[in-house]
Order: sequence, then structure tokens, then C-alpha cells
Amino acid sequence: MSFFTKLRDRLTRSSSKIGAGLDDIVAEGADDAPAEPAPPVAQPAVPVPVQPMPAPVQQPPAPAEAAPRPGMMGRLFGRAGSDEPRRELDDAMLEELEDMLVQADMGVETALRVTANIAEGRLGRRVSSTELKELLAGEIARIMAPVAKPLPIYPKRPQVVLVVGVNGSGKTTTIGKLASQFKAAGKNVVVAAGDTFRAAAVEQLQVWGKRAGVPVMTAPEGSDPASLAYDAMVRAEAEGADLLMIDTAGRLQNRQDLMEELAKIVRVIRKKDPSAPHNTLLVLDATTGQNALSQVETFQKLADVSGLVMTKLDGTARGGVLVALADRFGLPIHAIGVGEQIDDLDAFDAREFARALVGLAD
Repeated sequence: MSFFTKLRDRLTRSSSKIGAGLDDIVAEGADDAPAEPAPPVAQPAVPVPVQPMPAPVQQPPAPAEAAPRPGMMGRLFGRAGSDEPRRELDDAMLEELEDMLVQADMGVETALRVTANIAEGRLGRRVSSTELKELLAGEIARIMAPVAKPLPIYPKRPQVVLVVGVNGSGKTTTIGKLASQFKAAGKNVVVAAGDTFRAAAVEQLQVWGKRAGVPVMTAPEGSDPASLAYDAMVRAEAEGADLLMIDTAGRLQNRQDLMEELAKIVRVIRKKDPSAPHNTLLVLDATTGQNALSQVETFQKLADVSGLVMTKLDGTARGGVLVALADRFGLPIHAIGVGEQIDDLDAFDAREFARALVGLAD
């Protein structure tokens, strides 16, 4: 099973998923009007002969194959005679679509822009649920394509990757998965367990480190995380490591003291290397919805966030928040996660995500 097949399957577990919402919007507004805007069926499918046939009663019926095969536009707007219910794309339908996208955490501004683009040049046409999903997936992919970027690897050694986020966002697990994947790709990786206030986070990283064959630097519980980060940079440089990944304690963006501590870690790192951290990854929990927007704003101010990782997309069908983030901030989205296993974190692909989000097949 491919990663995005897994993503689509897990996103569609909830009855509130976007795909089901689109089905409902079309079905609720469908009526008994003809499904096709094609000419009346009485109109011949082939030209009428100029000369009469000698024996009209023996004239064979026009073969079904004589009807022109529908092109892409015909398939998209119902000229193929699809059996799916259809609904006229009008203001009422667009309003329902906007509401559904807002409820899916896409945000008001993004939802309005997406529906406006879908409506452009299509008002009055009858569409099926599948066609509406294709249109929506196309708009989502268009928004997200510019931000679908892998984590950049620089020649600088060690490349320092600082990982930040609020409590429970999945930072520690994400670091473990990334470290394991980088190690498998032939990179020399060192991990620093900078969450010195939570023993469980340190133990979790040590488990991942052992599994991947990656050293994990630790410090006594309650130690200064900035000092650990500095020592880790010294060790990584001495060992010729390609990557140093630094975990940090989960921080609530409204706790000024914790955020100042994060700013201190950045200052200390830059005493060792003014260009560090070379990447600052903000790990976001998809289940937090629109709160992810305020988290990005806050962490950008203190830690100069360079890219995002979205976790726990398997725990919500409201993955539209990732679309809102891309539309509003334009930060690179490096990876998304749908579970706890090593292969449940993968590089972000805009088209595949868009299709999975609306419930379309690969």
C-alpha cells in the first residue's frame, strides 16, 4: 500500500470527511431534471441521408458507436451521460461548499477563494460529486504545489536541524522517523534530546536511536537545554556528522517564559555557528485545527521557522488546515505523518494529498 493510499484510507474513516461532504452537497440538491445538458434525444446522432433509402423498413438503426466519444470537458460536465446524481452549480451550492470547507478547517479566506475559482466559468452547469471532487482537488493542488518541498540538505557539516512545536504535536516521534530515514539514506546523524524536562521524551528518542543506529545525546533531567544543544554541536562537529537534529520541549505559544527559553537555545546555537540552525522545523498536530495558524505565527517570531511537518492526519478528517497554512504562510511543507510506524511519515506531495483529502483514487 502506497503512503498516499494509506493517507486517503485513514482520512476517510470519519463520517465528516470532505469527500462525504461533497457527496452530500450534490445529492441534497439533485433533482429529477435530465442528467445531461446534451441536445434532445430525438435529434439524430448521425446526419440524415440526403437521398431516401430504397427499402426504409430495412434501414439498420444508427449504431451506438456513431455517437461522438466525450472529451475531457464532456466527462467533466456531464455530456457523457453519467449515472451519478447531478446538481446545478449555483449560488446556493457554492455557499454550501464554502461552509463545508470552513468546517474542514480550510479557513474562511481560503474557502472563499477556492469556491470562487471553482465557480468561474461554470455557473449553471450540472456537476456530479466526482466532478466536484476533481475540481476541488485541482484547486487544492494548485495552492499547495509551491510549498511541497523536501527538507533541503546543505554541504555544511553538521547541518543543524532544530525541531520545535507545542506539547503533544509529535516532535519526538518525527525526529526519530527522520533520523532513521536519513541514516538509511547514508547520512551520519546525531540526535540531541533537548527536552530535558520530560524523561519519556528522552527514552522515546533513545529507542528510535537504537533502532536506527543513531547516537542520542542526553543530559540529566532538568538540565539547561541550551547547554545540551551547544555540547551536541561540538560533538557532531568532532565526529564529522552530516546532520544534528535537536529536539526541544513542547511549548504552549501563550507561555512567554517557555518561548523565551526557545529563543535562548537559538542564541546559544548561533554562538557556535552563526548560520545555525540551518533548518527549523515546526511540527504541527492536524487535530488542533485552526489553532495551527496561531502556532505558526508565534514560532516564526522566535525561531525563524523554515518548514513544516504535519502529523496525526490519521486522527482527523479535517486536514484542510494544511491548505490554509499553505495559502496563508507559504512555508515549505516537508513531510506529513499518518501513524506511528517508520513508513507513516513521508515527503509531502501536493497532488496526491489533494486527491486523498477529497477521497479520490490515486
